[in-house]
Amino acid sequence: MKTKKLITIAAVSAGLAFGVAAQANEEKHEEQTINSSEVPAAVQSAAQAQAQGGTIIRWEKEGANFEAVIDKNGKQIGLEMDANGKMLSKHNESKEHKTTGAKY
Repeated sequence: MKTKKLITIAAVSAGLAFGVAAQANEEKHEEQTINSSEVPAAVQSAAQAQAQGGTIIRWEKEGANFEAVIDKNGKQIGLEMDANGKMLSKHNESKEHKTTGAKY
């Protein structure tokens, strides 16, 4: 009986320890608003080409990547690019900030 309790306690403790370690290693999703002067020329050119009539309203940096937030026809679109201007993803920016509670 005592052995069963010890095994159960050890299993629960190990599970909790691994869960905390996994959260600590998880990459944080931290965006930082930056000035266009801090964005490489290749990234700015690529964003302008992708904007297609839209206006870049802000720049964000997340890790080594850059994000141009474009306002086009009343919708905000986020274009994530690497430092060379290669497009990594495109998403609806207003949906992203509604889920996180951020206001712009």
